[in-house]
Amino acid sequence: MTNSKPKILIVDDEESLVETLKVLLRREGFETTTALSGTEAIEKLSEDPDVVLTDIRMPRVSGIDVLAETKAARPDIPVVLMTAQASLQSAIQAVNQGAFYYVQKPFTNDELLAVLRKAVDFARVKSENRSLWREIRRRDVRAGSKPVGKCRSFLEALQVAETVAPTESTVLIQGESGTGKEVLARYIHELSSRGENSFLSINCGALPESLLESELFGHVKGSFTGALRDKQGLFVAANGGTLFLDEVGEMVPATQVRLLHVLQQHEVIPVGATEPTRVDVRIVAATNADLDEQIRHGDFRTDLFYRLNVIAIHLPPLRDRRDDIPLLAENFLKRFARERGTERKQLADDTLGILMEYDWPGNVRELENALERAMAMTQGEVIKKDVLPERVLERQPLPLVSGQAPVNPALEVIERAYIEWVLRAEGGNKTRAAEVLGIDPSTLYRKLARFEAGE
Repeated sequence: MTNSKPKILIVDDEESLVETLKVLLRREGFETTTALSGTEAIEKLSEDPDVVLTDIRMPRVSGIDVLAETKAARPDIPVVLMTAQASLQSAIQAVNQGAFYYVQKPFTNDELLAVLRKAVDFARVKSENRSLWREIRRRDVRAGSKPVGKCRSFLEALQVAETVAPTESTVLIQGESGTGKEVLARYIHELSSRGENSFLSINCGALPESLLESELFGHVKGSFTGALRDKQGLFVAANGGTLFLDEVGEMVPATQVRLLHVLQQHEVIPVGATEPTRVDVRIVAATNADLDEQIRHGDFRTDLFYRLNVIAIHLPPLRDRRDDIPLLAENFLKRFARERGTERKQLADDTLGILMEYDWPGNVRELENALERAMAMTQGEVIKKDVLPERVLERQPLPLVSGQAPVNPALEVIERAYIEWVLRAEGGNKTRAAEVLGIDPSTLYRKLARFEAGE
């Protein structure tokens, strides 16, 4: 509640009553906005009222419908119902369904004002408690589940994530498979105001088109063969929270259209249904595909791309952040030991050297799996290289220099020869070789990559 004057949304199909209430509430220090139908009231929820004051009996869209939509789209807004004697039982049932309170017509000004002030105080205390909880959670998240890394490109991506987490902006995370896109998406969620609510995820490339639409948007009974009952989709299930759409580039055009509608209208229409359901969900999407290339080939909608790409974050592959491998390895080994209730194992120097040399096509996920396997196969306290997967052990670096030395070698040839000599002297351990050379390991790896590319 940021306004100094609490805003009340007044909803009634009787215009004279709406005008009377508007004058009364403004005189008592409230800001007001009005709606003469339930449909108009639902549209005005986007104006962020602090309290909704609505009549129950209205044509087509009733006050009970307004309550349901408010709880679905803006669950923190208290709803106060105005009811006549004939609908008193409905008002009592609505309170059991989440309405803050009800006032029975005819009511006095003092009765109404007392209820509205209690509703405003309730909303303010709830908002303050949520802000305090978010700050506590934010500190806990930063201390506990912050993604690990120290290389510049990774820290830049992390800084963007932390900056945009408190906003409602849609985020598109791009990076190769296994780089930790879902880990970063969950981190964004936990730092956001939605952190206490659901974080749900789905791999859009793992399901056929019909099943993906049912999972995302839900379906009604009988909408297709096998639809034996109504099914709630992930957008509704994640209401108030975050939905992570992994491999969003795998969506077929028809599903892209439906997703675009949700992003634009904040509502979903289940498969086979005709009535939309409003949702309040933050979208974090991810892809390892080149969406620009897909757009050029007509496989991905330009308008959907711009809706998703409000905030773009690129996660670098592990081969471009080799200095992070020791940190990641230590973090994984600590976690494995904690989960198994055992002492943490250490990596032998030559084991770490091999991990630093390997290119990790499967990125962080592959490193995690390799270390979990190595820990499971290690009996003692030190993880030796022979328990690493064969694909990691088999990598052989290309020779740095040819056997025939030129008569007048260029400076680069001399540098390459010296680096090779140091590597041989250190048994191929690049970390120790970098220390001998007086350079950072990352600098050494860049030089090696350049030398190999020039072979």
